[in-house]
Amino acid sequence: MSAFNVVLGCVMALLIILFTISSIARYYIKFTLFVVMSLIFATVPVPLMLLKPFDPRNALIPALFLRAFARILGLRWKVRGLENVDNSRGAVVLLNHQSSLDLYALAVIWPLMSRCTVVAKRSLQYLVPFGTATWLWGTVFIDRGAQTARDALNKQVDAIKNQKRKLLLFPEGTRHSGDRLLPFRKGAFHVAMDAGAPIQPVVISKYHYLDGKRHKFGSGEFIVSILPMIETEGMAKEDIVALIEKIQINMQEEFTKISKETLARRNLLNKAD
Repeated sequence: MSAFNVVLGCVMALLIILFTISSIARYYIKFTLFVVMSLIFATVPVPLMLLKPFDPRNALIPALFLRAFARILGLRWKVRGLENVDNSRGAVVLLNHQSSLDLYALAVIWPLMSRCTVVAKRSLQYLVPFGTATWLWGTVFIDRGAQTARDALNKQVDAIKNQKRKLLLFPEGTRHSGDRLLPFRKGAFHVAMDAGAPIQPVVISKYHYLDGKRHKFGSGEFIVSILPMIETEGMAKEDIVALIEKIQINMQEEFTKISKETLARRNLLNKAD
């Protein structure tokens, strides 16, 4: 046992040294911690989730731990637009998609929007036990581009109308770290119009502290900006193109504005150091 403790101590010391002196090592260590701790936070409460399966409130416990751990990783956030949240009705919530670290943004949003259900690709469902936990808190899994995806989303129309669910989707369909949002897909807009429900755009500022190409994962801040709801009731299907264009422009403008703000604050702190 003593030999094991010596080896473990040496490994930990080496990791601490690498974390301190190497940005690449820090990137991989932080991401490893993110994956491992997210897995733990999601799966430990599973026995409690089994008491009320598929209830979106099951996500609140993992979200609490995720927010706490995000601070340990050096992440901070601000939320704006809380006055635009209406928990008395269902909605389709649109969120820009940058990284797997969007899980932290979701952890911030879940307590603010009641009965919020996330749409995710089906492959996540098979990542046991994490996929099992997400399934138990009501995640809607889809096969992108397939008829089954449209069927799964169509089933959410009733949940939005009658159960006042908030269906959260990433309309870009894939994650990216660019300055321009990718073209939005139509699925979320069809669901909103079929349900006669409003669309709630939510914009997350660019993760300036994260650079996958250069393998950098530092400390930093992101802004969660909740924009006013846009009503779809009474709209015809032929209005969908104009609706998508309007919302994408609004989200792009907000993304550019708040990303400049976080970048300026980051540069100011770097100069101070």
